[in-house]
Amino acid sequence: MPGEEAETDYFAGLQPTLAAAVTTACAVVSHNLNGQRLGRKGRVTRERILAAAIELIEDSEEPVTLGRVARHASLGMTSVYNYFTDMTGLLLAVLAPVMATAEDDYLSLAREPWPDEELYARCYGFVRAYHGFWARHSRLLHLRNALADQQDARMMAHRIRSSRPIIALLVKQMSDEPIGLGPHTSMATMVMIGIERSVTLVTDKELRKLVGIEPELSEDRYLVPGARLMEFAISDARQ
Repeated sequence: MPGEEAETDYFAGLQPTLAAAVTTACAVVSHNLNGQRLGRKGRVTRERILAAAIELIEDSEEPVTLGRVARHASLGMTSVYNYFTDMTGLLLAVLAPVMATAEDDYLSLAREPWPDEELYARCYGFVRAYHGFWARHSRLLHLRNALADQQDARMMAHRIRSSRPIIALLVKQMSDEPIGLGPHTSMATMVMIGIERSVTLVTDKELRKLVGIEPELSEDRYLVPGARLMEFAISDARQ
């Protein structure tokens, strides 16, 4: 229907899976900050705000503000303030649908046990997919990590929550050890800290310049060692 297409053209700049995740994330929000129950118009307004924020964060080199998001969404500031009082709140709302796509992008690759004879290939495939996810959403994820490093409690909590599913899957690849304080959980945590740091490095253009990584240098310089470390950790735990 032409009317329906016009209503959702604010998703034109997003990948279909991400657009669907934004719709799902907005559907579970029942009220705005003023306590008003969201109808169809309110839900669409929230979708427009999130879609505009994602586009600006991922495509613009300039700092993203609530004002810029409002202008990009063709909304007044009052409309934005009905849903978000600060950029941290908006960033957390944006992160929700982005992280919802992680299942298909990389988490699903580790749901089934990896055979010993294919262990390195599976580890590399996982690390490569994880890098691909970061490359697609690098500015948003780097912004989250930067705020977490500045002791923003909400961003620190999000960063921790987003790493837990990966750690749990790695522990499951290692053994039947329950997730917690055991040695395999500790090893999986250390492996993922290293892999996340390496992916952070290769997806940050400015950081690459600072450490002298030329643009033409393949990210495999760091992804392959990360996959090897993951392979060694899983293999050792299975002994």
